[in-house]
Amino acid sequence: MKLSLKSFATLSTVSALVVAPLFMGAGSASAQAVRFDGSYVGGGIAAGVTNGGRDNDAANFGGNIQGRFAVPNAPVSVRGSVLFNDKNSTVIPTLSYDIPLSRNTNVYAGAGYSFVQNDGRPTPLGNKDAAVIQAGVESEVTRGVIIYSDAKYGINAYEGSGAGAVSLQGGVGLRF
Repeated sequence: MKLSLKSFATLSTVSALVVAPLFMGAGSASAQAVRFDGSYVGGGIAAGVTNGGRDNDAANFGGNIQGRFAVPNAPVSVRGSVLFNDKNSTVIPTLSYDIPLSRNTNVYAGAGYSFVQNDGRPTPLGNKDAAVIQAGVESEVTRGVIIYSDAKYGINAYEGSGAGAVSLQGGVGLRF
């Protein structure tokens, strides 16, 4: 009994010593970081980097129009994206959780759904409607000008295939 109590006490002490600086650092880091809380709309490029394994599933290149509406006094945002190429487009509304990285820069992760305009025809994110997860970064580089980049993963985003689709986006936006 004494051995297990001694082991428990040692493990607890070591754990507290390891974890305590993380909480102290998180508090001071969040006090120093200024969360980018602006809303914006922008445009840029989109590159589908996966193939679904069948005809009309090839990786392709296109564009994006993206927007962000920051929810006041909350670390979440409502986002919308349109990914398009010369054959088709998809609209992707998402909800994201935003984490300040440095002054006026956020990293974010979110989830949403991709609504493909014409199922069966390729977009930068597959060729059928699908659930989507995303991760990205955004930064206000000068007053009112934002650059953004993200990766989106469409779950089971190809017709007749269980394959997922990955698309990479980047662009420039204007704050409103």
